[in-house]
Amino acid sequence: MPARLFLAAIATSFVLATAAQADELRDLCPDRPGKGTATCTVDAGHFQIESEVFSAAYQRRSGVTTDSYAVGTSVVKFGVTDNWDIEAIVAPYAAVRTHNGNNGRTQSIDGVGDFYLQTKVNILGNDDSAFTLAVNPWVKLPTARIGIGNGAVETALVVPMGYDLGDGWSLGSSPEIDVLKNAANSGRHLGIVDLVGVNRAIGGGVTLGAELWGAANFDATGTVRQYSFDLDAAWQPESDGNVQYDVGVNRGLNGNTPAWQAYIGITRRF
Repeated sequence: MPARLFLAAIATSFVLATAAQADELRDLCPDRPGKGTATCTVDAGHFQIESEVFSAAYQRRSGVTTDSYAVGTSVVKFGVTDNWDIEAIVAPYAAVRTHNGNNGRTQSIDGVGDFYLQTKVNILGNDDSAFTLAVNPWVKLPTARIGIGNGAVETALVVPMGYDLGDGWSLGSSPEIDVLKNAANSGRHLGIVDLVGVNRAIGGGVTLGAELWGAANFDATGTVRQYSFDLDAAWQPESDGNVQYDVGVNRGLNGNTPAWQAYIGITRRF
């Protein structure tokens, strides 16, 4: 049902929106790579698919090793107006493998991931302004098996910000507040997430990025904090302004965070 509602919204919006001509499109501006959220939206009447072709993460803590993988996790976006788009995140395949070195037990779970519905509204500077600001609320619908997801409806509000530093440099931040299910019961608690990211366009359509990311989950059983340092690279071919390829690697900075995560992805605008 959520997928049907999303498709119906897209169809209705498509009738109302006027598609922009190819030569009027703004520069391609996906959220990926990295954990941050871009402030820009998809041009009116256009679709954009941002796909994480493959990702893998590794964590070892107290003798327990956890490997997780995902294939094809994608954000499907549609521009309703030039400063408002609607988005859905689908995760067709995810797998989690846990090996307990203390007792030799191994557990594997795989299946679809959770389904997300979200929207983004650019408040300031969707074109060429130095400072940009947007709001990006989302809701998670529990379609994943327990072990991949937690079986709960959860929601959040992200307020991405960006600043053009000039000479190919840019600075971004994506403060976020979450409403999450308690691990031990059906109650709810808050979580906060933020990062500081720096990007540098080096020419030839290549952009390099670095982020310092942190999250605090204020669960009733105790606060869980995570930190990582992330590096990424993106390439937009000069011959095609509607596609981007990217890679990235994230290094966990504490025991609650996966020690390593790597991914490869592609974005395509239609």
